Amino acid sequence: MHKALFIAATLAFARVPSAAFADALVARINVSTQTMTVGRVLHQWPVSTARRGYVTPRGSWRPKRLSRMWYSSKYENSPMPYSVFYYGGYAIHGTGAVKQLGRPASHGCVRLRIANAAAFYALVKEVGPSKTRIVVTK
Repeated sequence: MHKALFIAATLAFARVPSAAFADALVARINVSTQTMTVGRVLHQWPVSTARRGYVTPRGSWRPKRLSRMWYSSKYENSPMPYSVFYYGGYAIHGTGAVKQLGRPASHGCVRLRIANAAAFYALVKEVGPSKTRIVVTK
């Protein structure tokens, strides 16, 4: 299947009416288990957080900005599709390095499959950053 069609199909499937999230959309990243849970358990995905020598900050934030495609100015112009920035340069974003998911591998961002990042990005856009909370725990 063509990549754009796959992403469009994923977005259509993942799109949930805002009324379902009247209070808030919460994404919980558990660094110990390398998982991200969206909603009560609307989605649960493997992620990669910071590898040794780097840190994924712990805390609770609202998304600061969204970018459909971002290129890291700090790490050799690395692509960061479907970025949801939540703390400085830290973001939840897609990665092509799917074999690394489920274990620490990043410079600090929260990486997930591109299709999952697209689904999360779409949810944040639909619900709104002001009604979304990103929580990173140990």
